[in-house]
Amino acid sequence: MSAKIAFDEVEVGTELPAKSFPVTRATLVRYAGASGDFNPIHWNEKFAREVGLPDVIAHGMFTMAEAIQVVTDWSGDPGAVVEYGVRFTKPVVVPNDETGALIEVSGKVAAKLDDNRVRVDLTAMSAGQKVLGMSRAVVRLA
Repeated sequence: MSAKIAFDEVEVGTELPAKSFPVTRATLVRYAGASGDFNPIHWNEKFAREVGLPDVIAHGMFTMAEAIQVVTDWSGDPGAVVEYGVRFTKPVVVPNDETGALIEVSGKVAAKLDDNRVRVDLTAMSAGQKVLGMSRAVVRLA
C-alpha cells in the first residue's frame, strides 16, 4: 500500500482534515491492557491526586497515537509515515464521567522535502490547552 495523496498536488500550508478523539476512563483501561502500562496515574484518581495531578491523565503514548491518526487518515497509508515525534507539554485530564475528555487534532503541511516527502506539523489540544508540542511527522507521498 502507498499514500493516496500525490506529492505534486500538495502545497505548503495545505490543511489536513481535523479530528476530535473522545477519551474516557474506559478508553484508558483498554489502552493500559493493550500497552501494558498500568501506571495508576492513568486509572486511579486518588493516586493521581496524591502525586500532584488534577485527576487521572491519559497515557502520553495514547495521546501521541491519537494525534498521528490525522496524518494516516489523510495519507491513506500508515506506512507512509517515515518519522514522527512530539514533546509532551500538558496532560490530557480525563474526568470520571460519561464524556471524559476530548483531544482535538489539526495539522498542516509545513514543508515539502526531497524524495516525495512532506513535513506535517500537528496541533493537539484538550480543554483549551496544547497537549503536544513540536508534534511533527514526515510522510512519503505518491
